[in-house]
Amino acid sequence: MSELTPTTQRRLGRAAALCYLTTWITSVAAVPLYGGSTFDSGAAPAGRTSVLLGSLLEVLLAVTVVGTAMALYPLLRRHGVGSAIGYLALRTLEAAVILVGVVAMLPVVARPATTAASDLSPDVVAGLHLLHDWTFLVGPGLINPANATVLAVLLWRTRLVPRFIPALGLAGSAIVLGMNLLVMFGRTEVVPALAAPLFAWEISLAATLAFRGLRAPEVSQP
Repeated sequence: MSELTPTTQRRLGRAAALCYLTTWITSVAAVPLYGGSTFDSGAAPAGRTSVLLGSLLEVLLAVTVVGTAMALYPLLRRHGVGSAIGYLALRTLEAAVILVGVVAMLPVVARPATTAASDLSPDVVAGLHLLHDWTFLVGPGLINPANATVLAVLLWRTRLVPRFIPALGLAGSAIVLGMNLLVMFGRTEVVPALAAPLFAWEISLAATLAFRGLRAPEVSQP
Protein backbone atom coordinates (compact mmCIF):
# COMPACT_ATOMS: atom_id res chain seq x y z
CA MET A 1 0.00 0.00 0.00
CA SER A 2 1.63 3.24 -1.11
CA GLU A 3 2.21 6.02 1.39
CA LEU A 4 0.33 9.27 1.00
CA THR A 5 2.39 12.38 0.54
CA PRO A 6 2.07 15.12 3.21
CA THR A 7 0.34 17.34 0.66
CA THR A 8 -2.22 14.65 -0.13
CA GLN A 9 -2.82 14.03 3.56
CA ARG A 10 -3.46 17.73 4.17
CA ARG A 11 -5.85 17.91 1.23
CA LEU A 12 -7.79 14.86 2.39
CA GLY A 13 -7.99 16.20 5.94
CA ARG A 14 -9.30 19.54 4.73
CA ALA A 15 -11.79 17.82 2.44
CA ALA A 16 -13.11 15.81 5.39
CA ALA A 17 -13.34 18.98 7.49
CA LEU A 18 -15.26 20.75 4.72
CA CYS A 19 -17.66 17.81 4.46
CA TYR A 20 -18.25 17.89 8.23
CA LEU A 21 -18.96 21.64 8.03
CA THR A 22 -21.43 21.07 5.20
CA THR A 23 -23.26 18.36 7.14
CA TRP A 24 -23.80 20.74 10.07
CA ILE A 25 -25.13 23.54 7.89
CA THR A 26 -27.44 21.39 5.77
CA SER A 27 -28.84 19.33 8.66
CA VAL A 28 -29.74 22.43 10.68
CA ALA A 29 -31.07 24.48 7.75
CA ALA A 30 -33.28 21.74 6.28
CA VAL A 31 -35.52 21.29 9.34
CA PRO A 32 -37.29 24.70 9.34
CA LEU A 33 -37.65 24.60 5.56
CA TYR A 34 -39.93 21.57 5.84
CA GLY A 35 -42.24 23.48 8.19
CA GLY A 36 -43.52 22.50 11.60
CA SER A 37 -41.07 20.74 13.84
CA THR A 38 -39.29 17.42 13.90
CA PHE A 39 -41.42 14.53 15.25
CA ASP A 40 -44.69 16.44 14.73
CA SER A 41 -46.38 14.68 11.84
CA GLY A 42 -49.52 16.72 12.45
CA ALA A 43 -47.78 20.00 11.65
CA ALA A 44 -48.58 21.38 8.22
CA PRO A 45 -45.62 21.19 5.81
CA ALA A 46 -44.25 24.40 4.37
CA GLY A 47 -44.91 25.49 0.79
CA ARG A 48 -43.67 23.74 -2.30
CA THR A 49 -40.51 25.81 -2.82
CA SER A 50 -39.51 25.60 0.83
CA VAL A 51 -39.89 21.82 1.02
CA LEU A 52 -38.02 21.35 -2.27
CA LEU A 53 -35.15 23.49 -0.96
CA GLY A 54 -35.11 21.48 2.26
CA SER A 55 -34.99 18.27 0.23
CA LEU A 56 -32.05 19.57 -1.82
CA LEU A 57 -30.20 20.41 1.40
CA GLU A 58 -30.79 16.90 2.70
CA VAL A 59 -29.52 15.40 -0.54
CA LEU A 60 -26.37 17.48 -0.08
CA LEU A 61 -26.28 16.34 3.54
CA ALA A 62 -26.34 12.69 2.45
CA VAL A 63 -23.56 13.26 -0.10
CA THR A 64 -21.30 14.99 2.42
CA VAL A 65 -22.02 12.38 5.10
CA VAL A 66 -20.47 9.82 2.74
CA GLY A 67 -17.82 12.36 1.73
CA THR A 68 -16.43 12.57 5.26
CA ALA A 69 -15.77 8.84 5.28
CA MET A 70 -14.40 8.78 1.73
CA ALA A 71 -11.89 11.52 2.58
CA LEU A 72 -10.88 9.86 5.85
CA TYR A 73 -10.58 6.31 4.51
CA PRO A 74 -7.16 6.78 2.82
CA LEU A 75 -5.86 8.43 6.01
CA LEU A 76 -7.14 5.71 8.34
CA ARG A 77 -6.82 2.42 6.45
CA ARG A 78 -3.19 1.69 7.36
CA HIS A 79 -3.99 2.25 11.04
CA GLY A 80 -7.01 -0.04 11.07
CA VAL A 81 -8.48 -1.12 7.76
CA GLY A 82 -11.48 -2.85 9.37
CA SER A 83 -12.44 0.28 11.27
CA ALA A 84 -11.92 2.46 8.21
CA ILE A 85 -14.18 0.22 6.10
CA GLY A 86 -16.72 0.03 8.92
CA TYR A 87 -16.88 3.80 9.21
CA LEU A 88 -17.34 4.19 5.46
CA ALA A 89 -20.07 1.53 5.39
CA LEU A 90 -21.98 3.00 8.33
CA ARG A 91 -21.77 6.54 6.95
CA THR A 92 -23.11 5.24 3.64
CA LEU A 93 -25.96 3.50 5.47
CA GLU A 94 -26.74 6.72 7.36
CA ALA A 95 -26.87 8.65 4.07
CA ALA A 96 -29.19 6.05 2.53
CA VAL A 97 -31.64 6.40 5.40
CA ILE A 98 -31.56 10.20 5.05
CA LEU A 99 -32.42 9.89 1.35
CA VAL A 100 -35.40 7.68 2.15
CA GLY A 101 -36.73 10.57 4.22
CA VAL A 102 -36.13 13.00 1.35
CA VAL A 103 -38.08 10.83 -1.08
CA ALA A 104 -40.89 10.54 1.46
CA MET A 105 -41.31 14.33 1.71
CA LEU A 106 -41.19 15.17 -2.01
CA PRO A 107 -44.65 13.75 -2.92
CA VAL A 108 -46.20 15.96 -0.23
CA VAL A 109 -45.68 19.11 -2.32
CA ALA A 110 -44.75 18.14 -5.87
CA ARG A 111 -45.00 15.79 -8.81
CA PRO A 112 -42.01 15.30 -11.13
CA ALA A 113 -41.87 17.51 -14.23
CA THR A 114 -44.81 19.70 -13.23
CA THR A 115 -45.61 22.59 -10.91
CA ALA A 116 -49.03 21.15 -10.11
CA ALA A 117 -49.87 20.29 -6.50
CA SER A 118 -49.67 16.65 -5.50
CA ASP A 119 -53.25 16.71 -4.13
CA LEU A 120 -52.59 14.01 -1.56
CA SER A 121 -55.10 13.51 1.22
CA PRO A 122 -54.22 14.93 4.67
CA ASP A 123 -53.82 11.40 6.06
CA VAL A 124 -51.29 10.48 3.37
CA VAL A 125 -49.38 13.73 3.95
CA ALA A 126 -49.27 13.03 7.70
CA GLY A 127 -48.03 9.49 7.04
CA LEU A 128 -45.22 10.65 4.75
CA HIS A 129 -44.22 13.31 7.26
CA LEU A 130 -44.13 10.65 9.95
CA LEU A 131 -41.93 8.45 7.74
CA HIS A 132 -39.50 11.36 7.37
CA ASP A 133 -39.46 11.78 11.16
CA TRP A 134 -38.55 8.12 11.60
CA THR A 135 -35.70 8.35 9.10
CA PHE A 136 -34.37 11.33 11.07
CA LEU A 137 -34.45 9.21 14.22
CA VAL A 138 -32.88 6.11 12.69
CA GLY A 139 -30.22 7.82 10.51
CA PRO A 140 -28.73 10.73 12.47
CA GLY A 141 -30.21 9.44 15.73
CA LEU A 142 -29.09 5.80 15.83
CA ILE A 143 -26.68 5.07 12.99
CA ASN A 144 -24.62 8.25 13.43
CA PRO A 145 -23.65 7.39 17.04
CA ALA A 146 -22.63 3.94 15.82
CA ASN A 147 -20.28 5.24 13.13
CA ALA A 148 -18.92 7.92 15.48
CA THR A 149 -18.07 5.18 17.98
CA VAL A 150 -16.19 3.16 15.35
CA LEU A 151 -14.10 6.20 14.38
CA ALA A 152 -13.57 7.38 17.96
CA VAL A 153 -12.30 3.96 19.09
CA LEU A 154 -9.78 3.90 16.23
CA LEU A 155 -8.57 7.43 17.00
CA TRP A 156 -8.34 6.66 20.73
CA ARG A 157 -6.32 3.52 20.13
CA THR A 158 -3.90 5.04 17.64
CA ARG A 159 -3.63 8.55 19.17
CA LEU A 160 -3.89 10.15 15.73
CA VAL A 161 -5.57 13.12 17.44
CA PRO A 162 -5.49 14.39 21.04
CA ARG A 163 -7.40 11.95 23.22
CA PHE A 164 -10.00 14.43 24.42
CA ILE A 165 -11.44 14.37 20.88
CA PRO A 166 -12.32 10.66 20.71
CA ALA A 167 -13.39 10.87 24.36
CA LEU A 168 -15.99 13.46 23.31
CA GLY A 169 -17.02 11.15 20.48
CA LEU A 170 -17.50 8.14 22.74
CA ALA A 171 -19.38 10.07 25.42
CA GLY A 172 -21.51 11.97 22.91
CA SER A 173 -22.38 8.80 21.00
CA ALA A 174 -23.55 7.04 24.15
CA ILE A 175 -25.70 10.01 25.18
CA VAL A 176 -27.31 10.52 21.75
CA LEU A 177 -27.88 6.80 21.24
CA GLY A 178 -29.46 6.45 24.68
CA MET A 179 -31.70 9.47 24.17
CA ASN A 180 -32.93 8.29 20.77
CA LEU A 181 -33.63 4.79 22.03
CA LEU A 182 -35.82 6.36 24.72
CA VAL A 183 -37.51 8.51 22.05
CA MET A 184 -38.11 5.40 19.94
CA PHE A 185 -39.94 3.68 22.79
CA GLY A 186 -41.90 6.79 23.73
CA ARG A 187 -40.16 7.42 27.04
CA THR A 188 -39.06 10.98 26.30
CA GLU A 189 -39.00 13.68 23.67
CA VAL A 190 -35.92 14.82 21.77
CA VAL A 191 -33.62 16.97 23.91
CA PRO A 192 -31.39 18.87 21.44
CA ALA A 193 -28.95 19.96 24.16
CA LEU A 194 -27.91 16.34 24.70
CA ALA A 195 -26.36 16.32 21.23
CA ALA A 196 -23.81 18.98 22.30
CA PRO A 197 -20.95 16.53 23.13
CA LEU A 198 -21.33 14.75 19.78
CA PHE A 199 -21.43 18.10 18.01
CA ALA A 200 -18.29 19.16 19.91
CA TRP A 201 -16.59 15.91 18.82
CA GLU A 202 -17.16 16.67 15.15
CA ILE A 203 -16.12 20.31 15.53
CA SER A 204 -12.89 19.34 17.32
CA LEU A 205 -12.10 16.61 14.83
CA ALA A 206 -12.80 18.86 11.83
CA ALA A 207 -10.66 21.66 13.25
CA THR A 208 -7.79 19.25 13.85
CA LEU A 209 -8.06 17.83 10.32
CA ALA A 210 -8.22 21.31 8.76
CA PHE A 211 -5.42 23.03 10.67
CA ARG A 212 -3.03 20.35 11.91
CA GLY A 213 -3.85 17.00 10.37
CA LEU A 214 -3.43 13.55 11.88
CA ARG A 215 -0.23 12.93 13.79
CA ALA A 216 1.98 9.86 13.70
CA PRO A 217 0.33 7.07 15.71
CA GLU A 218 1.84 5.77 18.91
CA VAL A 219 0.34 2.34 18.25
CA SER A 220 0.46 1.18 14.64
CA GLN A 221 -2.07 -1.36 13.38
CA PRO A 222 -1.22 -3.86 10.64
